[in-house]
Amino acid sequence: MIWQWWLSLLYALAVVVAGDLYEVLGVSKRATDREIKKAYRALSRQYHPDKNPGNEDAHNKFIEIGNAYEVLSDKEQRAKYDRYGEAGLKGQHHQDPMDIFSHFFSGGFGGFNRGRQRGPDATTEMYVSLSDIYKGRVIEINVDLQGICDECDGSGSADGKTDTCPKCRGQGSILTEHQIAPGIVQRVQYPCDKCNGKGSVIAHPCKQCKGSRVMRERRPYNVFIDAGAPRSWNYVLEGEADQSPDWQAGDLIVHLTQSPKDHYGYRRRGANLFRKEMLSSKQAQNGGWQREITRLDLDSTITLSRKKGVSVQNGEIEVIEDEGMPIQNGSGHGKLYIEYVVIPQHSGSHDEL
Repeated sequence: MIWQWWLSLLYALAVVVAGDLYEVLGVSKRATDREIKKAYRALSRQYHPDKNPGNEDAHNKFIEIGNAYEVLSDKEQRAKYDRYGEAGLKGQHHQDPMDIFSHFFSGGFGGFNRGRQRGPDATTEMYVSLSDIYKGRVIEINVDLQGICDECDGSGSADGKTDTCPKCRGQGSILTEHQIAPGIVQRVQYPCDKCNGKGSVIAHPCKQCKGSRVMRERRPYNVFIDAGAPRSWNYVLEGEADQSPDWQAGDLIVHLTQSPKDHYGYRRRGANLFRKEMLSSKQAQNGGWQREITRLDLDSTITLSRKKGVSVQNGEIEVIEDEGMPIQNGSGHGKLYIEYVVIPQHSGSHDEL
């Protein structure tokens, strides 16, 4: 019958639509909760706006990934979606994808309790060339940190199960008695050494983390350098320090310092730049010369010159406006100070004047 054909078609369309969110995360419709979390953990980091500045496609992908995870990580919403497709989610208000990301990596969406104590901050250091500070740019770095095992989702158990500790019987501590004198007994309580005070043990440890619940991982980050940034400063990535099911991740602090090597002949003091230029005695006395020096953007040049007959004294300083460092929170640039160093004529030289 025609109505039966229409029902079959509608059901087929619902199945196709139902596969869309799964395709966004790159998982099958039969994916487990662990597989969905694992896919979200990898993709949300890959397409995070901080890693893809100015990339609108990546930004939209990040939103799609967040919306897909929000639905598929919730059993009730996932069931509606599997049965009715997008129609089953009609009227639902999606959460901010950034909130989903923050909650996931702080434990709120990772299956752990909120309100945990904050873990320690992590620090790393890197040198930045003077040219990078002059231009302002995004630098990609990789940092080795501790992350929650994605195989067991931080449980440490291969099957997701834990057993009551047989030694402390789930108490997490052992009470012992010591007779310190006739008729006097001292009771001492200490954490159970079998379960480390947790009250439970893992019968089948996760093969990837061997029951430790955490793994070392190499994480990519983008560090934004503002044009004219100071010689030394901290770039803070909130909630990106070592992760653990036992605490909320602290901050990753990237300490950036202007490199003492990559200065391209310039010295810096605040927003001003300083540079020495060598002249032969002939050039200094006669003038009539011109040279190009490379700006710190490494793409353009500044012209230095003297007309014929205009001399330059040793140690003379030329001040060039608006050729220094960019001024933060302001407009324009500082000044460039050129100090001329005249190379004296060697005895016996026939340098023409």
